Amino acid sequence: MTANTICILLAIIVYLVGMLAIGIKYSNNKTSEDFYLGGRKLGPIVTAMSTEASDMSAYLLMGVPGLALFCGVAEASWTAIGLSIGTWLNWLLVARRLRRYSAKTRSITVPDFLAARFRDNTKLIEILGALTIIIFFVPYTASGFAACGKLFNSLFGFDYMPAMIISAAVIVAYCALGGFMAASVTSLIQSIVMTFALIVVLFFGISKAGGWDAVVANARTVPGYLDLFASTDIKSTSASPYTFVMIVSTLAWGLGYFGMPHILTHFMAVDDEEKLSLSRRVGSIWCVVSLGVAVVIGIVGFAMVKAGALAMPETESVAENMIVNVAHIISEHGALAAIVAGLILAGILAATMSTADAQLLAAASGVTHNLIGDVFGVKLDDKKNMLFARLTVVGVAILGVIFAADPSSSIFRVVSFAWAGFGATFGPVMLFALFWKRCNKQGAIAGMFSGMIMIFVWKYLVRPLGGAFNIYELLPAFVVSSILIVVVSLCTPAPDKEIVAEFESVA
Repeated sequence: MTANTICILLAIIVYLVGMLAIGIKYSNNKTSEDFYLGGRKLGPIVTAMSTEASDMSAYLLMGVPGLALFCGVAEASWTAIGLSIGTWLNWLLVARRLRRYSAKTRSITVPDFLAARFRDNTKLIEILGALTIIIFFVPYTASGFAACGKLFNSLFGFDYMPAMIISAAVIVAYCALGGFMAASVTSLIQSIVMTFALIVVLFFGISKAGGWDAVVANARTVPGYLDLFASTDIKSTSASPYTFVMIVSTLAWGLGYFGMPHILTHFMAVDDEEKLSLSRRVGSIWCVVSLGVAVVIGIVGFAMVKAGALAMPETESVAENMIVNVAHIISEHGALAAIVAGLILAGILAATMSTADAQLLAAASGVTHNLIGDVFGVKLDDKKNMLFARLTVVGVAILGVIFAADPSSSIFRVVSFAWAGFGATFGPVMLFALFWKRCNKQGAIAGMFSGMIMIFVWKYLVRPLGGAFNIYELLPAFVVSSILIVVVSLCTPAPDKEIVAEFESVA
């Protein structure tokens, strides 16, 4: 191992030790509300940045740049636009009302809130919600573990599986120790590290490619590469239309925000709903800028390929290692540069950890609080509740490691499917729960169940037909869920006066 590689490794180790230290610092949780929501004490800046860092998983530093490098700007850009719009609308429409409503119902998880909102004594909402969290968080969390494994494998030559397992163990350790506050504080720090990584890679890449003019000139050698209405193949230098249906399908990514449990819980945890306006501005700006830079980095990466600084990627999955490879090039310029490279790679770990920890906590709350506590009626004191939650964190992480055993899977595609699952199952029912007082328990259950089932039906049965059916599964599933919520709610008895009065009290 060279001196530069040792410097990189030391920088990463210091970063990981720092994350563990934060977990230890916040390990004195006394109640389940402390563990799951940090006692609802998050300040506006921590809320904003931890929410956005929890959102921007490995696809920000690996998935989006890799997609832009390999396929041109169309899909990556429309995805970024959809996510930016969805982020802003989620902050604007959902954040304040969910904070107020969840405090009123004393809810600490998303299924918990929905069950309380509709007075669901059948437990079906909590069962559906908890199962959805488990089913879709496993592949989502696995994508983050896979990013860590790819990173250490490509840079240090470590075996993929051991590297992935060690990375997962660090995430599990600080998450299980410190709960929500540890995850939120580490996410704030991780957002700073991610920003540093994006900025350094952008400017170094432009310099290595021969300047901005060279970046643009190289991109123009492939037909449609810079065209928002064309999808390209960099290897055959050919292009095909990126149609209106494809654009709408890609923009539909933004709908997913309304149903992301690990994002929604940050809204529930803020200390003062009046401070959410500041959180919205900070979070939305960071989201737009970071996604925009990630797309540009992909373009710069292609110019580096043309300049001979990077090898031509054979697949999209290989293209996702671009920032890892750029960090390796930076490390060749001396010890200080190697430390900078280590911080860039820590940025990839930060993107992974900030999402994985929030997901693990959401999964733990779904199993421990909703299934064991509410559905099965097992009464646990706070100490046992947190013990079960920590064991669940470990269990979900183990499943994630098993799911991520294949290093050739695309991070972007795995995240895409899990994102759709949450967006369609929780998104429509969350919006109707917050803004339509006529929505009832039967409509909510119908919407959640149909949204989850339609994700699988469209993904594996309808979308393969191609043509007009080649639409991101989130969009049709979201529409079907919304329609069923309205139709079933109107065809069944209206909510009780108590439910309506509570709804009006938080308006």
